[in-house]
Amino acid sequence: MVVSIRMTDEERKLAEAYAKLNGTTLSDSIKKAYFEKIEDEFDVALAKEALKEYEKDPKTYSLEEMKKFLG
Repeated sequence: MVVSIRMTDEERKLAEAYAKLNGTTLSDSIKKAYFEKIEDEFDVALAKEALKEYEKDPKTYSLEEMKKFLG
């Protein structure tokens, strides 16, 4: 799949400098940044969900308690 992105000259120069700094292509740099952003947003959503579950039942267990519980 091919995706095109419109950038100003300033944005393009910044993106190209970032890619060069990291020794990669502009395309790979943009792709990496895009998927890192998606992963970060999924992580935040999961953390919020976990917090809601914890708030319903704030009981916590130590590592030793879990070892005993799980055998």
